[in-house]
Amino acid sequence: MITVLAEVDGADVAETSLEALTFARTLAGGRGTSLGVVVIGIGETTDEIDDSAADSLARTFADYGATRVRFIGGPDVAAYCAAAYAAALVDAARQWQSDVVIASGTPRGTEMLAHAAVRLDAVMAANAVETLSDDPLVVSRQVMGGSILEDMRVDSPVAVLTVAGHAVEAAPAERGESSDSGRAAPEIERVEHRADPADLVMAMQRLEPTEQADTAALTGARVVVGAGRGVGGADEFDDVLELVDLLGGALGVSRVVTNLGWRPHHEQVGQTGSRISPDLYVACGISGAIQHLAGCSSARTIVAINSDADAPMVTNAQYAVIGDLHEIIPAVNEELRRRRG
Repeated sequence: MITVLAEVDGADVAETSLEALTFARTLAGGRGTSLGVVVIGIGETTDEIDDSAADSLARTFADYGATRVRFIGGPDVAAYCAAAYAAALVDAARQWQSDVVIASGTPRGTEMLAHAAVRLDAVMAANAVETLSDDPLVVSRQVMGGSILEDMRVDSPVAVLTVAGHAVEAAPAERGESSDSGRAAPEIERVEHRADPADLVMAMQRLEPTEQADTAALTGARVVVGAGRGVGGADEFDDVLELVDLLGGALGVSRVVTNLGWRPHHEQVGQTGSRISPDLYVACGISGAIQHLAGCSSARTIVAINSDADAPMVTNAQYAVIGDLHEIIPAVNEELRRRRG
């Protein structure tokens, strides 16, 4: 069995976890095994498993090919604690005799699986994007901020993998794929985890979200509109922000924009900012320094709008529009509004 850690919010499964499930299902099909899903806590502030949320989640996991789901609750996992959560995950993997443990490559997923790999004495491959071989297990993974793909052999009795965000398209299982039916009701387990006191030394005490530090909207967006020095000034973002709104995306900016004080740092994309993996990245007036490219190279499609046809951003894009962004973006916005009636 392959064990997959799923991150949830109430009855909603994180998109990146659905991507990890899709990756795991493909691997399970090649290895002739099944999928088990582990959810640790629901809502993070309660020590009880909500039955209606659990039933909804189980149906979603079944749609993605899972045959077994374990919901882990209890006072010791009411608040996030990497060591305690990892111990609970490892318990499930061992009881299910799993030879692969997978999570999405989110900060929490990566932290937990690093702990799990140590406990399992396992080789860990972070930011996998594709399975190249089932036996031995070889994966392609992103390194250097996604600018390079590395083939890695995961040669240990248990393999631990994180899946790079948006590197795999989340897709429900077809009937007969991976599991017996692809839609069969999974076996559901409810387990209370009692943690070793040593695993509770460091635990999350509270969350204090602040707008300046919130990068979740940017890193999780399927569409990102980037803006660079070419925008021209702090008061020249109206057209770019309208494009963001019309595309239902998020705004990302280059380092020079934050250095000039035009936009806050949490919107920065690049080596010293956020690393993004959207389906579409529209780079407006960004020259494309290597540090910025390191942050956006995992985008599936890059469109550059720039007056310089030789700019690195243009040469690294799949599509480019050469010209004044203050003429091009308003025209694009007008066309998008027209098509939406």
